[in-house]
Amino acid sequence: MSSLLGKSLFEVSGQGPPPNKDFFQFSVTKTEVIWRWWKISLRSDGRNTKPGELRESHNDYLDDSRIQSQVNVVFGPRILQYSQALCQGHYDYLERLPDPLLLHILTHLELEDVARLGHTSHRFRKLCRSEEFWEQAVRGHCGSVSAEVEALALELGWKSVFFTSKLQLQKQISRRRKRSQKLLCTDLERYDVDTMVERSEDPESHAADIEPGSESDPGPEQLCTDMQRCGVIAGQGRGVAQGDWSADSGSSLK
Repeated sequence: MSSLLGKSLFEVSGQGPPPNKDFFQFSVTKTEVIWRWWKISLRSDGRNTKPGELRESHNDYLDDSRIQSQVNVVFGPRILQYSQALCQGHYDYLERLPDPLLLHILTHLELEDVARLGHTSHRFRKLCRSEEFWEQAVRGHCGSVSAEVEALALELGWKSVFFTSKLQLQKQISRRRKRSQKLLCTDLERYDVDTMVERSEDPESHAADIEPGSESDPGPEQLCTDMQRCGVIAGQGRGVAQGDWSADSGSSLK
């Protein structure tokens, strides 16, 4: 367990309480306690004041009531008690475990215990609210998770998926599937329209893509038939424009 302890066991910094504007840093290592301060003043006589530093062993710090009093005033009684516990050898090994191992431990706790653990420190609050934890909770509760549920979790969050009933999940997945199909059909229609426009604007490139003898190749006979039909239609169009309706149209001009 000693390998989990880094060189620095604890470190905190901040400005002193009003009206004090000085800046302080307090750190506890494996062998000593370090107290640093920087004098901050708008007066000219305080501008040349150099920063201060005091180093003491753990035992000396526990006997030094003056430094402990300053730590209490600047950072509060909770930081003071925590630093005293560290100097006495009471290390918080659980706080120093890596995140993957802590997440594995959290999966074995009840949700009420996870909620309580989240109030103990900033790190545990972050872990207990993380997407990684709620993803593990969903997979552990359901056993297997489909690709549609994973996609829904990316949209809503794993915590929302965990607290949503199976019926509501099925409804949301069904709505998401219909929305995806509608978007797919819209994209296909847009693609067809764009393709037709491109081919109409550049018929030579379209003709170059057709291989002779293929199903897309109309052949000479079909081309002649199409040309004749176009000529008939064009002739009818000119006749209508001139006011000469054919007998087949069922109308005549008097």
